[in-house]
Amino acid sequence: MTEPASHCPANKAADMLGDKWVLLVLRAMILGATRYSDFTAAIPRISPSVLSGRLKQMCENGLILKRGEAGQQATYRLTPSGRDAQPIVAMLSEWGLKWAKRNTQVDQIDVGATMWDFHRTLQLSELPDGETVFAFTLNDIDRHNRWWIVASQGTVDLCDSDPGKPVDLYVNGPLCTMIEIWRGESELESALRSEEILLTGEPMVADSAKHWFPMSPIVRAKAAGMDLTAMSLGATPS
Repeated sequence: MTEPASHCPANKAADMLGDKWVLLVLRAMILGATRYSDFTAAIPRISPSVLSGRLKQMCENGLILKRGEAGQQATYRLTPSGRDAQPIVAMLSEWGLKWAKRNTQVDQIDVGATMWDFHRTLQLSELPDGETVFAFTLNDIDRHNRWWIVASQGTVDLCDSDPGKPVDLYVNGPLCTMIEIWRGESELESALRSEEILLTGEPMVADSAKHWFPMSPIVRAKAAGMDLTAMSLGATPS
């Protein structure tokens, strides 16, 4: 028997958005995810059945729109309703930055999801025209510690194996420090001065790191004095 709908808008909103997987899918889409493979990279712990179920549910609730069918590389887009949920995701992220436990052990962190966030939050406008290739070495972990990001003004690709392209900048440092910088808990300039993070390669790209280095859109927006209740998190082009 179908449960009767509530007359209360807050209850209805909770039915649509009050699920962690729905919120994580929305967050991934705000950061540029459009395909099934994007969601599995951004949310590695979600099972295929749960992801498929949530995407279907979100389509039915009018939060997203699906283009294409199974086997046709279906893509998903935010509807006006989904776009209007961006400030909700932004406020939850701000709350999490302030109150959620921060001292997560590095061996508990999903490296793939973290690097997915990093590659979606590079500031492309601060990079030179054409293609810029970064090679990351995460020196505080033993597995999955080499990553490449290939960035241009139109696309950003994340690779866990060498793409065979000339590298413009090598970034070497602890994953935990890079996460702290991304979350606004540490300053990149301090990590560079102490040589905790080393940048080797093209001097112009290295010298402008404070402008392009990955950072949470929430932290960047707060630093710019933006109102999170009216902001769009934006996304790196894909």
